[in-house]
Amino acid sequence: MNDGLITFIIITVILIVAVALMKLGSVRYVCFVAEGYAGLLYHKGKFTEVLGTGRHVRWGRFYSTRLHDLRKTSFLVNGQEVLTADNVSLKANLLVTYQIVDPVKATHETQNYTTDLYNAAQIALRAVMGGVGAEALLSQRFELGAQLLARVQPEATKVGISVLGVEVKDVMFAADLKRAFADVLKAKQEGQAALERARGESAALRNLANAARVLEGNPALMNLRLMQSLTAAQNAGNTLVVGMPGGFVPLKQEAKKPGTENNEPT
Repeated sequence: MNDGLITFIIITVILIVAVALMKLGSVRYVCFVAEGYAGLLYHKGKFTEVLGTGRHVRWGRFYSTRLHDLRKTSFLVNGQEVLTADNVSLKANLLVTYQIVDPVKATHETQNYTTDLYNAAQIALRAVMGGVGAEALLSQRFELGAQLLARVQPEATKVGISVLGVEVKDVMFAADLKRAFADVLKAKQEGQAALERARGESAALRNLANAARVLEGNPALMNLRLMQSLTAAQNAGNTLVVGMPGGFVPLKQEAKKPGTENNEPT
């Protein structure tokens, strides 16, 4: 083999390699992941890695990326009809706040993690509401939220979701039940007001009885109290009429003429 042939072969191989490198180098996959998102990188449909925020470059073909929003978000569970422990039918709305903490699980462990969370919240609502009476429901909404969260969180963890809160947003009763609750509340308020009035009257009577015992044992206090009342009435411009034993006694009597004692008509 002469030198010319060897040179031709070497040049041919170099050209083939150069062309292959050029074709390979001309295919460049570029991906941008925004702040607050995570990217799942796939090559030929197979998951390879999680991409963080920034610009990512891969050489070759058949790359793809799926982005997930890692920011906190929420959804409503509207108009759920439930039955309370005392067999009262009502409707309730839930507000579920969550955040993706494992995008790989959220993508690969379930077809739709939002639907899974929705169903878990529905089941938890029926279970919790079924153990609480209708009247207690109105005063224990915060406690119910904690119970709902404890039931939903384990199911959400399975698909890479962290549930930050589950709150009972609205509770809707039937119209006749609303009127019944209003009547009960009105009766309670009226009873409380009557009780407070009775307590006030009892306290006033006790004070009067105590004052009467003190005055009975100290007659001088009666005169002092009378003088205080006269002074207060005079300062206020009022007229105070005091009853005296034996009827009205004139302050001044006119002197009778002698011999007129027996001239009065009979």
